Amino acid sequence: MRYSKLLGKTSKTAPHDAESVNARLLVQGGFVDQLMAGVYTYLPLGLRVIDRVKEIVREEMNRLGAQEILMPALQPREPWETTGRWTDPGPEVMFQFKGRGDKDLTLGWTHEEIVTPTVKRFVRSYKDLPFSVYQIQDKFRNEPRAKSGLLRGREFSMKDLYSFHLDEADLDRFYELAKEAYRRVYDRCGLHALIAEASGGAFTKYSHEFQVLTESGEDIIYYCEKCEYAQNREISEYKEGDRCPKCGGIMREGKAIEVGNIFKLMTRFSDPFELNYTDADGVSKPVLMGCYGLGPSRVMGTVIEVHHDDKGIIWPKAIAPYLVHLVSLTAKDEAVTVRVRAVADKLVDELEAAGVSVLYDDREDARAGEKFADADLIGCPLRLVVSEKTLAADSVEWKERVSAEAKMVPMVQAVGEVGEFAKK
Repeated sequence: MRYSKLLGKTSKTAPHDAESVNARLLVQGGFVDQLMAGVYTYLPLGLRVIDRVKEIVREEMNRLGAQEILMPALQPREPWETTGRWTDPGPEVMFQFKGRGDKDLTLGWTHEEIVTPTVKRFVRSYKDLPFSVYQIQDKFRNEPRAKSGLLRGREFSMKDLYSFHLDEADLDRFYELAKEAYRRVYDRCGLHALIAEASGGAFTKYSHEFQVLTESGEDIIYYCEKCEYAQNREISEYKEGDRCPKCGGIMREGKAIEVGNIFKLMTRFSDPFELNYTDADGVSKPVLMGCYGLGPSRVMGTVIEVHHDDKGIIWPKAIAPYLVHLVSLTAKDEAVTVRVRAVADKLVDELEAAGVSVLYDDREDARAGEKFADADLIGCPLRLVVSEKTLAADSVEWKERVSAEAKMVPMVQAVGEVGEFAKK
């Protein structure tokens, strides 16, 4: 992609209402454009990132054996009345409005009320269970104060996974598999998430939140610095300095961002919708359910909160918009500039032919310092520079985003070394 043609450019100034690092850097870096509080347009760079997060999520859900579906965002009042949630939480969370014929409608902020009656149409016997389904879709929540960029929005990306089981033992088995699938998602996205016990409400003793430690976090958790056992402060039995009940280590207090949560629904939604199955003896029993939520947009925002410096974003390779940010620099001599462009064009072609994604800063009117600052702000893992200096050495300048040092790499080796860098 040529930067000169890219929709969405960098900005030297931060938006005046940016309260978080991710909000500031996403807008300054040209990843998103804010329409209103909590609602963003994903520009080409931002869309590439969130699509890569979604692809990792999709791969891990498929590996788990879940089937992908897509449920409506626009929903009628009736299923929400069935569960009592049209009024509680009702408009505190839901966007509620009138459609044609004075029909009450909402935009989905979660999908238990939709997936349960849908599944009911296809489940009859114990032979139909267990199974799981998931979707990746935008959600809508009537946040009283949308803030923190992608961390607390009114429209946001969410992956819902729902599992359906014959008995609690099978639900427990799948629940543990889902935990590990979530760990893999976060690890692949460059986040280290602790699994914190949280209130399970009326369904079970605990639900589990996936919390990433960072000073910009809104949650407070207590966690063991040795074995990483953790609890959310709202239900915690521990405080700073207590002994860990699992390993005897020291419990610490920390700020964290919740990037996912999972919980056992049991029959909370099976009962009102009469989602039952007939067992081998012909007895009707309720289907047990589990629910597993993960927000790709929240993951994207959290990655920036964790991986940045005073110059900009530092994207992990797995979700970076491009692996390579290639910069060509003009020279005082026009003939040299023409040669620089020719070499840079050729290198881009060779890298892309090798399957490497490249953002090519081909601007003719931007100085070296501006291009380097923009590269740091955008945060691709590797910056390559072609200039009069590198032509003289028949090399390319190589600088990784996580490093302060640059080096020269022979041009004939550049594509191969980039390939090796991509594998690390």
